Amino acid sequence: MAIYRIVKIGDPVLREKARPVPEITPNVIKLLDNMAQTLYDAQGLGLAAPQVGVAKRVVVIDVGEGLIELINPEIIRKEGLDTDFEGCLSVPGLRGEVQRAARVTVKALNRKGGEVKYEGEEMLARCFQHELDHLEGILFVDKAQNLTKIK
Repeated sequence: MAIYRIVKIGDPVLREKARPVPEITPNVIKLLDNMAQTLYDAQGLGLAAPQVGVAKRVVVIDVGEGLIELINPEIIRKEGLDTDFEGCLSVPGLRGEVQRAARVTVKALNRKGGEVKYEGEEMLARCFQHELDHLEGILFVDKAQNLTKIK
């Protein structure tokens, strides 16, 4: 496995709409494995493939409850509203308040090609929405209020 370089704001791949994964190949499995290792090395909560320079619809998330791998994810239900601070591995040194749905249901494929559904609230719901925004070329700073610098 390898640790990828996380691309930073200003890199054009972060503003591209990521392409769907047409089939799950050994390269997609390798991407998932390396993204997970990169996520843990960076001590993040989520990572989308565009953040490692790959414009594909692939996401990994771990909010402390175990690794979630999503291929071609989509949000199929949203409920409520929640505003909280967010940061991003691709936008180091900044955080801001972002309003998002309080609860979401996400549908995706797993590494074996099976359909999976996840329901998330609180931090997991926020991570689902943040990472799926990356697949649309949207960064949290596009939605954030009260941006502040952090060390």
